[in-house]
Amino acid sequence: MNTIRKRGITSLHIAGFIAVLFGLLTIKSGGAVLFIDGIDRKSAGQYVPFVLWFNFFAGFLYLAAGAGLFMKRRWAVWLALLILIATLIVFTLFGLHIAKGGAYEVRTVAAMSLRSVVWAVMSAVAWCKIRLK
Repeated sequence: MNTIRKRGITSLHIAGFIAVLFGLLTIKSGGAVLFIDGIDRKSAGQYVPFVLWFNFFAGFLYLAAGAGLFMKRRWAVWLALLILIATLIVFTLFGLHIAKGGAYEVRTVAAMSLRSVVWAVMSAVAWCKIRLK
């Protein structure tokens, strides 16, 4: 008897969806501050330009990683790890900026913490579900 195996939603599908959503939101919010002189830029307060530019460009990598995770591609494992490492490097540089007395917003600390945790989880899911198989 032939049976049809239904494929349900997996942790990689969820991770891919979250990465794409996170990427779209990152590009939208970063782009609004960088390119539109309006309320978003004014409400951004004491943003740190190198952190903002990094996050904006990383948003495009989030989209690619999300698609790769959703399609269970091996390269998505390495891209997720690259995003995590780059985020941690920028977060460290941001910390040095703060330590030197540079202006910043507390919400940037929270946002970079969230990004670090999200990409640590994405990397772990990708590693366990794709790389180890």
